[in-house]
Amino acid sequence: MRQQLGLAAYNEAAVRELDHFIEAQRLELTPDSPDREGIVTALGCFLGQCLVSTYHAEWAAGPDGTTGIGLANQLFFNPFYLVHQQLNNGAAASVAAFFRSVPQRLVQAAGAKKRWIS
Repeated sequence: MRQQLGLAAYNEAAVRELDHFIEAQRLELTPDSPDREGIVTALGCFLGQCLVSTYHAEWAAGPDGTTGIGLANQLFFNPFYLVHQQLNNGAAASVAAFFRSVPQRLVQAAGAKKRWIS
């Protein structure tokens, strides 16, 4: 995907381009489109790798057995679900907005952990 989109790295700029790509493809990639699942898989892998590279996360299995991204031993994100959500709901479910929210989610997770200690 990175090469197809002409991107140099797995970073926030790449996720912004991914976000634009998803928006441009939304009308063609309807839920009944035969290409949708394959494209969601490719885009989800790309988004996941951007999370791994930028936030020092890792590919992991979630509590329900799904494949996704584990972060700081506290958070789990399913990038395939996130891509589906933007395809279904548009900018209201932007993968770029989610990506930008990760640092705050880490702070909240760390804060939640500290509450019971003090």
